[in-house]
Order: sequence, then structure tokens, then C-alpha cells
Amino acid sequence: MRSLLSKIRNEKGEVNPWIIAVTVTLATFMEILDTSIANVALPHIAGSLSAGVDESTWVLTSYLVSNAVVLPLSGWFSSLLGRKRFYMLCVMLFTASSFLCGLAPSLGMLVLFRILQGAGGGGLQPSEQAILMDTFPPNKRGMGLAVYGIAVVVAPTIGPTLGGWITDNYSWRWIFFINIPVGIVSLLLTSVLISDPPHMARKSFRTGLKVDYIGIGLLSLGLGSLQIVLDKGQREDWFASNFILVFTALMVLGLAAAIVWELRQREPVVDLRMLGEKNFLLATFAMFFLGFVLYGSTVMLPLFLQTLLGYPATAAGMVLSPGGLVIMVMMPVVGLLVSRVEPRWLIMGGLVINAVALFGMARWNLDVDFRTALLARMLQSFGMAFLFIPINVAAFAYVPKEKTNNGTGLINLARNMGASVGIATVTTLLERRGQFHRQILASHVDPLHPGYRAFVDATSQHLMVQGSPAAQASAQAHGLLDGLLQRQSTMLAFVDNFWLLGVVFLAVIPFMFLMKKAEPQAGAVPVH
Repeated sequence: MRSLLSKIRNEKGEVNPWIIAVTVTLATFMEILDTSIANVALPHIAGSLSAGVDESTWVLTSYLVSNAVVLPLSGWFSSLLGRKRFYMLCVMLFTASSFLCGLAPSLGMLVLFRILQGAGGGGLQPSEQAILMDTFPPNKRGMGLAVYGIAVVVAPTIGPTLGGWITDNYSWRWIFFINIPVGIVSLLLTSVLISDPPHMARKSFRTGLKVDYIGIGLLSLGLGSLQIVLDKGQREDWFASNFILVFTALMVLGLAAAIVWELRQREPVVDLRMLGEKNFLLATFAMFFLGFVLYGSTVMLPLFLQTLLGYPATAAGMVLSPGGLVIMVMMPVVGLLVSRVEPRWLIMGGLVINAVALFGMARWNLDVDFRTALLARMLQSFGMAFLFIPINVAAFAYVPKEKTNNGTGLINLARNMGASVGIATVTTLLERRGQFHRQILASHVDPLHPGYRAFVDATSQHLMVQGSPAAQASAQAHGLLDGLLQRQSTMLAFVDNFWLLGVVFLAVIPFMFLMKKAEPQAGAVPVH
């Protein structure tokens, strides 16, 4: 027992920073996992709760909306309650609401509990990042962020696969119940091991703290409406829907008013003035597009493998999973490099590697094999490992310690919003570009062309040999040709999306040259 305690605390009574890193990553990993784990379970949830599939998508949207609203407010809540207390409150809310989600008797109750779960989860990521920033010394901060980075990048990758496996083998309710033991362990460890840093002064109503109710309300309205528009846009046909138009108007009104209001407040609930620091602004910009490409590609690859190549969910997951292993191996390496190499060069290297991988995917066709898809994802994951830690180090290179909480809330919001925009963009383009390519391909299909007749005749003959009547065989042959046309047009739509994601990352590179030099040496720059 003594040897165990000696590993946890040193002679000065300080907790080993790696123990703290693992402690705060536990709940955060589960929270990020919950942004994607429920996706594949929606048909099961709809059937179990006697709801339509369209209605069941509110299980996802409700979580994302409340998560997006709490993210930028986490710094203010940490100042009010204390970071440790706020973090533990978030873990408690997330764990309790996960239990209630698993017991939900109806879709309405499940959506309500998902709102609570998203609110609890929204404060975990910024709080963990701020805790790691203050726990690790400057020369080891990159290594500390590596633990967090693994959770942020790996969790959404394995979420759909894990959710599918749990749903197929047990019940959709267990995708929520698995959070409970992790949350309990996280709470116990946090209560014993974590403490607020000396520089963090808590605000209170006794010292004249005023609650910015208007700022909170405007941000909630704007961010909540934005998330609804992004999540429901494609399903509702975007601006052809009055539903989307209403929430777009609310989004513009809420965000515009929130920006004006918050910039005029002496103690804003979200300190937007931080974006006036060039490095933080550019890093937040880069983090937005990191979320855009990471989540966009993570959504597209399983769709491509399952809908076009006919892979079962498990095999599609096997293509993505080794990429997670690459990130787990490379994150500590990048954590070491960031203390020796200027962060912006690492960022640019990661952007180039990702672009190369995505442009390689843009050359795929319907004959791509498992090994090619696996290696491409591993290369992309290798590049992703060079982005997350350096972007965070560059972001906080010139941010004072007392603003760490506000900064982590903003940069995590940027990544989550980038993820939502990325998913909305690729799903919309898959649909629209698929229709475009189908029209182009169909215009070249001439029923009088000898090749067309030869395909239909040969296929009809084969089907008649299999026992189909002549008239039915001809109709089936035309149907097979139409299906081939659909597959090819969808393949071209995937190609367009891969090209887009590659171009997006290349377009970010010039902005990295605008960053101020962030010294990699230990202690040279306050990187809190």
C-alpha cells in the first residue's frame, strides 16, 4: 500500500501528474464516445420505444445542442464553483443521466435525459484540458495533452463500432449503462487526487459577482439553434424547410446579439476578447477545421465501406480501429516533439500528411480492397496525431494562466462546431453530388447503344438460366444496370468529398505562417 501511495504522491505530497491525467481522461473519453456511440443504435431505439426513425434522431440532436451550449460557459462556471467542484458536478450529472437514459420508458423521456447528459458532458472536455495545462510543467505539457488527445481523436472513431457491437449482442440501453462504472471511478479518484491551482480565484456573489443572464440566454439561443440547423439541415432539405429557416433566423439573431453583448461586458460569461490574441485565434481556427475533417472523414469511411463495398459493421470498424492505434502510439511521440520543435511546423506537417491521405482516398474506386482502405486510414491517423497537441500548445502560448478556463471552453467549442459543420457538409454533398453525377452518367446511357443492349441481353440470358421468366429477366437486367449507375454516381460523390477534405487542410496551411513563434523550450513561454 505504501509503495502504491508513493507512486501517487511524491515527497512533497504532490500527486503524480500522470495519475491526474488518467483520472480526468476517464470521464472525458466516455463523454466524447457518447457523441457517436448512439448513431448506429437509432433503429433499435426507435423500434423499442415505438417511435419513428426521424423522431429518434432527436436522441442525437438533443445531446449535441446541450453540449454545445455548456462548452463555452464552462470557464465561467469553473470560476463560480471552482474547477474541481464544477468538474465533479459534470461527472455526476453525466453519470446519473446516463443511468436514466438506459431506463428511459419513452422517446420523450430519453431526449430529456440526453439533454441533461449533454449538459454534464459539455463541461468535461474544457475542464480536463485546463487541469492538464496546470498540472504539467511547460516542458511536459505536450505529453500531458497527449493523453487527452488520444481520448478526443480515438473515441469518435471507435464509437459507432462499439455501439453496434453492444446493440447487436446486448441492448441499446447498455450503450448508456457502460458510463456508470467509469463515472463512479472518475468521481472517487477526482475527489481524492484533484485540487484547484493557487492562481485560480473563485468568484462569488458576496464579492459582487453578477450573473450575465442575457449573455447566457443569447449564447444558448444562438448555439442551440446552430446545432439544430446543422444536425437537421440535410434531413429537412435545408432552406426549403420553414423549420430550418426559423432556427437559422434564431441562430443569426442569437449569435450576433451575443457577440455584441459579450464584448461590451466587463465580466462576460464568455471572454471573446481572447480571440484578439493572434496565436489563440489562428489555433482556434485550425481546431475548427481539425474537427471538420476528423469527423467528416470518420462519418464517410464507414458509409463508403458498408453501402458501396458491402462490408458488415464489424469489418468497417476494423478499417478504422488500427488508425486509433496509430494515434495512441504517435501522440506521446508528438508530445515529446512539441517541446523540441516549433508547434506550427508540426501542425503544417500534420496538415500535409492528412491531405496526402485524403487525396489518395479520392483516387479510390469500387474495386478498392481492405488493405488499401486500412493503410489510407492509418496514414490519415498518423497525420492527425501531429495536429491536436501542437494546436493546443500554440493556442495557449501567450494566454495568461487565469484565462485558461475560458480558452479551453472556446477552443473545444470550435472543434465541436467544426465537427458538426463537417458532418453536415459531407452528408449534404454525398446526397447532392450523387444526384449530380447520376444525371451526368445517365445522359451517356443510350438504350440503342450496342454495349447497352449487349449488357441487358447477356444479363437477361443469365437470369433466365437461373429460372427467371423472360419478361422478368429483362426487367431485372435493367434494374441491375440502374443499380450499377447508382453505385458509380455515389462513388464519384465520395471522391468529391475526399478531395474537399484534402483541400480544406491544404487551405489552412498558409494561416499557420501568420502565427507568432511559440518557443518549444521548457518554461520560456507561459503555456497555460
